[in-house]
Amino acid sequence: MEVNSLTWGITIVVLLGFIIFDFVSHVRKPHEPTIKEAAGWMIFYVLLACGFGIFLWYAWGGPQGKHDHAIEFFAGYITELSLSIDNLFIFALIIGSFKVPRAYQQKVLLIGIALALIFRGVFIAIGAAAISAASAVFYLFGAFLLYTAVKLIRDEIRGEEETDVDDMLVVRMTRKVIPVSSSFDGDKLFTREKGHRMVTPLMLALVSIGFIDLMFAFDSIPAIFGLTKEPYIVFTANAFALMGLRQMYFLLDGLLDRLVYLPYGLGVILGFIGVKLVLHALHENNLAFINGGEGFHVLEIPTVASLLFIVVTLAVTAVASLIKNKRDENLGGIPPKWNTAKDAS
Repeated sequence: MEVNSLTWGITIVVLLGFIIFDFVSHVRKPHEPTIKEAAGWMIFYVLLACGFGIFLWYAWGGPQGKHDHAIEFFAGYITELSLSIDNLFIFALIIGSFKVPRAYQQKVLLIGIALALIFRGVFIAIGAAAISAASAVFYLFGAFLLYTAVKLIRDEIRGEEETDVDDMLVVRMTRKVIPVSSSFDGDKLFTREKGHRMVTPLMLALVSIGFIDLMFAFDSIPAIFGLTKEPYIVFTANAFALMGLRQMYFLLDGLLDRLVYLPYGLGVILGFIGVKLVLHALHENNLAFINGGEGFHVLEIPTVASLLFIVVTLAVTAVASLIKNKRDENLGGIPPKWNTAKDAS
């Protein structure tokens, strides 16, 4: 399989087709999706991602029948999907902050996620160019992921207060430069108020989701570059993870707070990939002030081992969370925390 401009073109057209289909068939008519609907479409997008991975397994096997690219895709997809789950809480805060009615939340999420995919595509292109220009960038990626992992776990241990959406720089700047109407106008993104054309709070919410997801990409993009150096795999793994995110939002509504150990699991995964990147940087070292510009003979972690580590970590995190929830329920119940989106209705 050759990843050329035609391959990229077909991939982008197919992704746009799914986004348009999703909008026309489910989002254009405002409604609150049922659990059955969300679960059905979530399963569909997971199976779609699996089908793409199987396609890579056979089509991009290499001259000796190796399947590294398919394994890299699955490792990247699972990593991006797990990181996206944590992002859903911020999405709920944004939707709750703007008091988006439940019937319109699908539209906000779909368009916001489409914007996020465009932003991530640009970020991936920049990251790939940086890697091609200098292998030393892996030192930066690795150090940043290790810092993020430590901060994520430290904040969870300290019990840091949740982010206030109104204090987010992206949201504050957007509100300053874009005139926003004082109320919703159905599910319209633009309206007129006192003769002036303005954006609605719905528009501001989806723009905020798109830009804030880009902030999350500073963690997730370096993480997946630690699993594969192929920009095509980085992009498609991100695309498939984002495509199922809207359905996951409604499927996990009210359940995310029960994954109490998820931040720890994500911190461990980011730390593991950070170490993997630093080891790779040492192996490919070309910095003159480190070992005279020569690479080190260090252990490099295979992609299969990375995939197994990520899956096992997430499984342990989920099981430990379930055990803790069951124990807390027996002791008097768990107060619901992730109900911001429901309160918006």
